[in-house]
Amino acid sequence: MAIAEEVLTEYPNLPETSPMGQELDWAWLAGHRSEWGVHPKPSPRGLTMMDIAVGSYGDVPQHPRHRAMAARGADIAEDTPDMGYILNDKTDVWASNVSELYEEAVARQWSATRDIPWGELEELPSDIEHAMCQLCTTLSEIEMIASDLPAKWMWRMNHEFLEAKMFLCTQIMDEARHSEVFRKRALANGGGLLKSRANTETLLRTIIEAKTYTQATALLHLLGEGFILDLFRQGEAIAPTEVEKRIFRLTMQDEARHVAYGTMHIRYAVDADPDVAEEIHEALDHGEGAMVALGRAPDMSSALAMLLAGGADKVEEIGFPLQQQLARNQMTSYLARCERAGVSRLERTKLPLDELGIDIDKLRQRTARR
Repeated sequence: MAIAEEVLTEYPNLPETSPMGQELDWAWLAGHRSEWGVHPKPSPRGLTMMDIAVGSYGDVPQHPRHRAMAARGADIAEDTPDMGYILNDKTDVWASNVSELYEEAVARQWSATRDIPWGELEELPSDIEHAMCQLCTTLSEIEMIASDLPAKWMWRMNHEFLEAKMFLCTQIMDEARHSEVFRKRALANGGGLLKSRANTETLLRTIIEAKTYTQATALLHLLGEGFILDLFRQGEAIAPTEVEKRIFRLTMQDEARHVAYGTMHIRYAVDADPDVAEEIHEALDHGEGAMVALGRAPDMSSALAMLLAGGADKVEEIGFPLQQQLARNQMTSYLARCERAGVSRLERTKLPLDELGIDIDKLRQRTARR
């Protein structure tokens, strides 16, 4: 292979073959001339993905030319093998906040082994310990779906959308850690893992079997993780000790990132193609029913009521009213998220709003003001 003239001019003594007689290619010494010499400037917190999104390196194509794992911005040879990606439109996976969320995720990683004060666990009354173990059993089951779902789709995403894939990698790690921390809590205080019910598995199967990634994102981030986020926000009321409060605070910050990505991805997809909204609605029609069934599962609702009441003595007087208030908050937040994502569910939702005393007209007025 002949050495390019521009390389020979700068490096005139380069050999054309190796000592073993192998033909050499020095074309890389010419550099990527359109970007060579551009120096990204680190921000106060270091060199972020936003800082290096300079020139063409920051241009994420709507429809990439290649379906290869080559780094975006590299000089890609035409004979590079096709990886067979099926998510090849930016609208398939992108969110406007994804780079910022990735940087936040890597900066706020925590350890379920070291960052929870396990040595401070207190012996609890039997009813409270059983309730916490039941909640943790269900949560350790639910959390792993949010690892499995991104893993199912990531290898199908075009590598040009690298920032989205990197963020989803952090979500997989987050959710593995959540499943870990709730399993540890169930076992750490002399309790154990309790009941797993069909309702939980029905919801998880609904999410994992979504036909498209955008439908899957709506089911996972708008619906499933959104409900869990609101549950974690009630951690101060649910947690019997500082150990559980710490768990809920840390898991909550992770879930907030995941929900933020999902909400903005749906928004991005719907803004680009309003017809996508209907396929999202179809998924949520089905998913809401599965979510309601999980919320009505006798063990899940009664365990939450027990924790909110602080014990069995006041579960009917205090626990169930607070548990219903939590359900109201979850459904109201979910409908508001859908509004922000551009898929209004106010006229279509299958959630039992009347049963919980949610005034749809007031909710409509509130979301219209945002």
